[in-house]
Amino acid sequence: MKYILTTTLIMFSFISYSQDIAFGEAEFEVKTTIDAVYVEGEDSFKLSSSGDAGEYGKVYLSYSFTSLFDTEGQGEFTGFAWAQQGENVQEASLQGVWKKQGSVYILYSLDALTDGNLMMVSGVLDMINQTLNFKVSPIQ
Repeated sequence: MKYILTTTLIMFSFISYSQDIAFGEAEFEVKTTIDAVYVEGEDSFKLSSSGDAGEYGKVYLSYSFTSLFDTEGQGEFTGFAWAQQGENVQEASLQGVWKKQGSVYILYSLDALTDGNLMMVSGVLDMINQTLNFKVSPIQ
């Protein structure tokens, strides 16, 4: 019995650590202002914003927010980002989930960039103050 319990605990510890995501040390903030919102119906809207993305320079974002499962106060989104710093241009595909929390929306996203980086993103969409701000970290 001890052998079975010990083996089970060892196997569980390997499994629990196998899914860890290593965040990069180069975390940065993205601060944007909402430029436009397009309401497409009860369960979907589109949004565009622009602002500063740290070392990536000026950034332009577009999102499509939906709630495919009609879950109250939460759903998913896809989007696209375009950033330019000097002559360097980067693009990104955005995909994640959102959840309403009080008067703001909390966003979590995994994004793929044309420079080969994968990014973990958490942000706050504030429709009242017309801001969309993120913390972004490369995934190692």
